[in-house]
Amino acid sequence: MQLFEGLDADDSTYRALSLILEAWDEGTESGVPNEQMAYAALFTALTDLVSQFGEEAVVKLANGLERRIRVGEFTLHRTRQ
Repeated sequence: MQLFEGLDADDSTYRALSLILEAWDEGTESGVPNEQMAYAALFTALTDLVSQFGEEAVVKLANGLERRIRVGEFTLHRTRQ
């Protein structure tokens, strides 16, 4: 998977992504819609980040997401016209 390129299988980021993808698969296989899985993942991530870094730091991070989304950083499959 392109998402994992450049990561060592022993890398903690690789392990974290693998665990999240396993949980995601388990949730969707048990009937939880993708949108609800995404909302739960975002909620969990944001609450953990606020706990660790504080609200202002997370607001700064969230404000930077608009540009990153618009340039396609989170788009896995693009259609070219």
